[in-house]
Amino acid sequence: MSVVKKTLREKTEQFHRYHVKGTPLILVNVWDAGSAQTIQSTGATAIATGSWSVAAAHGEQDGEALPFSSVLANLARITSSVDLPVTVDIEGGYGRSVSEIRRNVLLVIEHGAVGINIEDQLPSGDGIYNIEEQVMRLGAAREAAEQAGIPLFINARTDLFLQHAAEQHNDTLINNALTRCKAYAEAGASGIFVPGLQDQRLIQELCEHSPLPVNVMVTAQKPSPQQLAALGVARISYGPYPYLQVMEHLRMLGRSILTAL
Repeated sequence: MSVVKKTLREKTEQFHRYHVKGTPLILVNVWDAGSAQTIQSTGATAIATGSWSVAAAHGEQDGEALPFSSVLANLARITSSVDLPVTVDIEGGYGRSVSEIRRNVLLVIEHGAVGINIEDQLPSGDGIYNIEEQVMRLGAAREAAEQAGIPLFINARTDLFLQHAAEQHNDTLINNALTRCKAYAEAGASGIFVPGLQDQRLIQELCEHSPLPVNVMVTAQKPSPQQLAALGVARISYGPYPYLQVMEHLRMLGRSILTAL
């Protein structure tokens, strides 16, 4: 095994260990090498990209509008500029077939990623893959990781909660999510990501019954990281929030400079 591959494998194994129920990994999502270096300097233990922020930083919309070649080039700049494990958001995998998923996952590993986010939302954004198809896609991602000899952290994102309004989040939806979670785990997923879910009772129910570490995205002041930890969450991410805050600060700074005279 080459030194580079051994180092990547060690980082990947380390990244897996950071996912502890009740003591969550905190990820402040970045969008380029500069933002990754800044977050590393704050004492972060890992780096994660967010597809929305990466696309916006390139002047594109989220939803795989940014070419995959640009995603890879951006990933390469990030992994070469920081020492921390880096996980990359590849949305739906930039492909529907298992062969496309396998190829693309091999490419992100070659570019230094220790993990991926891969979602079950259809490319159109309208609806989600049925369980059987998503299981095959996740299985292809795991096969690619095994082929590369890297225990890639596959964070299986389900868009069930984003596809339903908050007032429709209930036990039935949690049961649906758990059905997917168990199937995804059997297919080789390492974690389950549930963006859009904020109800504390439902988060706790999911954490208690999920066979996988649960990742929640913070989109409001509540639940707080402390509350999420108490509920059993193993990973907390911030999605587009850091990018939006930085851009708002830049907007205000620009306005103050340009109106100073």
